[in-house]
Amino acid sequence: MQYKDYYEVMGVERNATQDEIKRAYRKQARKYHPDVSKEPDAEQRFKSIGEAYEVLKDPEKRAAYDQLGANWKAGQDFDPPPDWDQGFEFHGGGFTGADAQHFSDFFENLFGRGGAHGYAHAAGAGAGGFDMHGEDSHARVVIDLEDAYSGATRALTLKHSEIGSDGRPRQRERTLKVRIPRGVRQGQHIRLAGQGSPGMGRGQAGDLYLEIEFRQHPFYRVEGKDVWLDLPVAPWEAALGATVKVHTPAGSLDLKVPPNSSGGRKLRLKGKGIPAKDPGDLYVVLTIATPPAGDERAREAYEAFSRAFGSYDPRAQLGG
Repeated sequence: MQYKDYYEVMGVERNATQDEIKRAYRKQARKYHPDVSKEPDAEQRFKSIGEAYEVLKDPEKRAAYDQLGANWKAGQDFDPPPDWDQGFEFHGGGFTGADAQHFSDFFENLFGRGGAHGYAHAAGAGAGGFDMHGEDSHARVVIDLEDAYSGATRALTLKHSEIGSDGRPRQRERTLKVRIPRGVRQGQHIRLAGQGSPGMGRGQAGDLYLEIEFRQHPFYRVEGKDVWLDLPVAPWEAALGATVKVHTPAGSLDLKVPPNSSGGRKLRLKGKGIPAKDPGDLYVVLTIATPPAGDERAREAYEAFSRAFGSYDPRAQLGG
């Protein structure tokens, strides 16, 4: 995927005001509109301008895009960091009339994710004037896997953007105390009623939807509601069988390693994955940890081991 420099496409500086971006879009759109332009690449340029404007005209999309930094060059190979938009609050939804089907993969990867995009809608005109329900908003937040096992209350800081008096977007933060329900899964949304954009007149505020993502864990990896753990065992534990202590997100437990286990063997602990009415499973994958021959006694032990299994060839299946 190639990086798109939307400021370069629009022909504006990174600190341009929203009015300057709007004027630049109108000028470029007139110049490259396929119905009037004689330029050979007018249609593609027109699409690129529309994509750039879709991001830069929106203070929230623009602020999130700016978080990627200014060191990228147009056309460079690019993969967005996994947490690039963590905690950034987007209001409203849809593409406000833009034909997003012609936008690039770069746009799709950054702003095309599914989510709780809400739309402002009229609640009807009352005696006090026009009433409108506030827009819903959404943000992606990262929590610890352990919170999904036990549930927790966390203070989460969200960032959002607004236009300052100078016409440029500025970043603001707010902190909310959020209850993380036990059994929440990656990709699930938590709805906070009334925490979206304010309504107009007697219209109620919109809701805030938090999309859950698990923080990368040094030991566990998550697939749906199942959790996986690579567990090192000693060669004698794998060969003779053993009962070993395993630390899980829910606490420690004893695991029986069957005799003659090999590296890569998968052991299933039913119901020890993420809690739910139908809980996930914990899969333990055995890895053989070989102790070093660091002293004379250890070397002698390995030599005796070698003599005992002198006819064993671990590469026999490779042939030759």
